[in-house]
Amino acid sequence: MELLENLRFDAGETSNDPAFVQRLIEGQDAYVLDAFGAAHRAHASVVGPPQFLPSAAGRLLQREVEVLLPLRTDPARPFVVVLGGSKVSDKLGVIEAMAEVADTMLIGGGMCFTFLAAAGHSVGDSLLEADQIETCARLVNAGLNIVVPTDVVALGPDGVIGDPSAGGEVLSCGGDVPDGFKGLDIGPGTAADFADHIAGAGTVFWNGPMGVFEDPRFAAGTRVVAGALASARGFTVVGGGDSAAAVASFGLATDIDHISTGGGASLELLEQGDLPGLQALRNAPNVG
Repeated sequence: MELLENLRFDAGETSNDPAFVQRLIEGQDAYVLDAFGAAHRAHASVVGPPQFLPSAAGRLLQREVEVLLPLRTDPARPFVVVLGGSKVSDKLGVIEAMAEVADTMLIGGGMCFTFLAAAGHSVGDSLLEADQIETCARLVNAGLNIVVPTDVVALGPDGVIGDPSAGGEVLSCGGDVPDGFKGLDIGPGTAADFADHIAGAGTVFWNGPMGVFEDPRFAAGTRVVAGALASARGFTVVGGGDSAAAVASFGLATDIDHISTGGGASLELLEQGDLPGLQALRNAPNVG
């Protein structure tokens, strides 16, 4: 066994340089890919070795695929997808892919304000992707069962995100955010509604916090959603990333059926149905 330095310190890793691949496989007899969190990257250490060595998936990678791929085709119903995080553009692909199979899609986090703007609401100084407003309107008007917040929690102009001691007004408001205020969490009414959807689900997939949960003033929405998953009767999946961190911080990790080790990888697998790392393993010389 050989322990290597962080491979990303070498430019050949991210560029999938053939010479770097040869350095990695020198003296090796086989290759096992068990880094699901990197399997969506066409990097040298992911897709290079299977071109030359007998290769296999590790048990962690195998389990991730066994759990996530069926969500695209045959989830227990109702299937509820909960998406949060900052930007619609980051998750547009998975929104469109999951909209075809999900019974209900719950939208929170910073991305919800672009959906609210598309519905004609004012969003104050909240995070907004103006170039995605038409896309959000199209998704909602397509008849997809997308649920957006009916109330939010916002921080006033004098507040500092992450620093409650700095003051600033914290305001619970409806779908419209006043000028100068930043929406930073779903409101209690929305959180309760989301929890009801989750409680009645046969399968739940969640990726992305509902607000800036690192700030205790804006953690309630994420905490309610995490608690709803933890107590749900259906099969619950947390798609890695900040959602996994939130579940852990609330002490609920052991109550979730599956917590993915890769946020980006889980989203890409749900969107595309495949990953570069999986493709490489299928094409390895020991297969076929």
